[in-house]
Amino acid sequence: MDATKRANIKQGMSVAIVLKQDQDTGRLTDGIVRDLLTKSATHPHGIKVRLMSGEVGRVKEIY
Repeated sequence: MDATKRANIKQGMSVAIVLKQDQDTGRLTDGIVRDLLTKSATHPHGIKVRLMSGEVGRVKEIY
């Protein structure tokens, strides 16, 4: 699924995000979506979400 489209991401989904501090390395962090933070329908770098753990980043993969 396309992680740049907000409609593809829902609360409770399992995703991999890239945290702000990991953008240069591209290291991914797995988690469950708690909140969708991007308001627009699409974003070229991925939809920004908050995970259940409280971490915030842009979705790169949807499981």
